[in-house]
Amino acid sequence: MPRRIKTGDQVVVIAGADKGRTGRVLRLLVDKDRVVVEGINRVWKHVRPSQRYPQGGRIQKDAPIHISNVMPLDPSTHKPTRLRFEVRDGVKHRIAAASGTDLGVVGKK
Repeated sequence: MPRRIKTGDQVVVIAGADKGRTGRVLRLLVDKDRVVVEGINRVWKHVRPSQRYPQGGRIQKDAPIHISNVMPLDPSTHKPTRLRFEVRDGVKHRIAAASGTDLGVVGKK
């Protein structure tokens, strides 16, 4: 199954508590079909005192959400869009279904 979302993509959350919000994909958890999106699904993590956190306490971090709950953002219309794939000059490209905007080459970061 083709990966429609890559690290660094702008995405829109289409389900859940953060529905309608946009953010940049920080990480893909391929084995669990989840993504970490900047500023989305923020949770509190309680940490013990350590060298990194000498005081300990609570920190906020972005938790993963399921990949089916996000859609790529079309850069020309600023709306969520489905993707299709086209081969141009022997290179596979991701294309926004609604507007036809090229979202980049498949397989490159």
